[in-house]
Amino acid sequence: MLLNAKRIVAGTLSLALALPCLPAAAQPVGLPSMGATAGDELTPDAERELGEAIMSQGRLDPTYIDDAELNQYLTSVGRKLAKYAPAPVPPIDMFAVRDPEINAFTLPGGFIGVNTGLILACESESELAGVLGHEIGHVAHRDIARGMTQSGQNGMIALASLAAALIAGLAARSGDLAVGIAAFGQAAAINRQLEFSRDAEREADRAGLRMLYKAGYDPKGMASIFGRLMMDSRLNDGTGGGPWARTHPQSIERMTDMQNRIRELPVVHYTDTPDFWFLRAKVRVLQGGDSQALRDIRETLRSEVVSDHGVRRAAALYGLSRYWLRRDDLEQAAVYWNQARSAWPDGAPELARLGIDIALARKQVPDAVEQAQAAIKRWPDRQALAMSYATALLDAGRTAAAQAYLRVKAREWGKSQPDLYQMLARSEDSSGNKVAARRDMAQFYLLTGAYAAAGYQLRQARSLSTDFYEQSELDAQLNDVRQRLQDERNLLGRFKDVIPKG
Repeated sequence: MLLNAKRIVAGTLSLALALPCLPAAAQPVGLPSMGATAGDELTPDAERELGEAIMSQGRLDPTYIDDAELNQYLTSVGRKLAKYAPAPVPPIDMFAVRDPEINAFTLPGGFIGVNTGLILACESESELAGVLGHEIGHVAHRDIARGMTQSGQNGMIALASLAAALIAGLAARSGDLAVGIAAFGQAAAINRQLEFSRDAEREADRAGLRMLYKAGYDPKGMASIFGRLMMDSRLNDGTGGGPWARTHPQSIERMTDMQNRIRELPVVHYTDTPDFWFLRAKVRVLQGGDSQALRDIRETLRSEVVSDHGVRRAAALYGLSRYWLRRDDLEQAAVYWNQARSAWPDGAPELARLGIDIALARKQVPDAVEQAQAAIKRWPDRQALAMSYATALLDAGRTAAAQAYLRVKAREWGKSQPDLYQMLARSEDSSGNKVAARRDMAQFYLLTGAYAAAGYQLRQARSLSTDFYEQSELDAQLNDVRQRLQDERNLLGRFKDVIPKG
């Protein structure tokens, strides 16, 4: 459950987490530290709001991967599993974090981060689903909420410091100013205090295993990834296996329990989706940092082209094409893209989007529009393809068509893909529709939890509008935003004031 401490670029705001030594007798004020009602102190709605507050700042983290293709895939796997959770869960929202260490982490309210290192460590889709199922098991049992309210004085101080930082961030994020705080890093400090009991971990194992099986994945995937991490961590010595293995110590007893339960289940023959392999190759390229790391990635992909076959070989070729696109060698990118298409003639939305990207980079705009039209017709549910189609239309000068399309898709997918509103707003601003641009940018900020920034955009729209009815609508929206901002401040204020006295 522990996320490696991240540090968001702070801009003009820098907040450090301090955990002073306090008398053992000091008790947190305002929140219970034990008892059955502790989890109730943080209601499901309040827990979701806290998670949204963390995410609104966390999206500014340079390691946060704002990739519609990858995050839609992860969320789809999570929600497929969550349908079979042992108890009601909030909407599961998954996102990727650029970090080579093997880790996944859960924030309050059903937000789950997945390190690129974990995706690359998984040798099948069922292995990835197994780790995600375990994390969703903690969400279903409300282990996060109970752990946060029962974690003792250090955990409460960490929570109070995070809340204080988030309150400061609410005021700082106005207009288009990209000001962030160490939200993920401070949330990680809280996670370090939780240290779920062996019973809680066992129940998360069992819940994850049931979800894995009922969702159609191979339950052996859960045992294989856990077993590999367990062996790599040298039987809980904490010297390997990554943070996930160290914070989820897989005891022999727990592993035996899992294996026994798997033997009682019917054999499942699950075939990995092409999405898993193509996005895994994309993640390998995304994870690369400096030139040496990128060269190592290129060699790894080349070796996979030689050793693998079928979709795995096609995915490695796709990865090489993305590698060369990242290096701005468009000719090589096109060569490997064509090889990938030949290796996987069934096609894949990831391949289709890459083709659009290459065509746009080569200024072959009509070709990009044609490819995008075919892609959205074949894969109408893929949000990344919709965004690529809108981009191609805009590059072709078909502004009205792009804006009409974006408005339809924003109404359909805006809650899960707020970037559609941002794309629309930027296009409207360029075409001179200043009021609509600010209203749509306000909607983007609302959906990402940046209420102060949303208010700023609405005030700008109000000052630019000359229509009485439109001004009235904007006044009503502003009142709603002010209320949301106050509600969030009130929620965070509850936790900010729980630092023990004395």
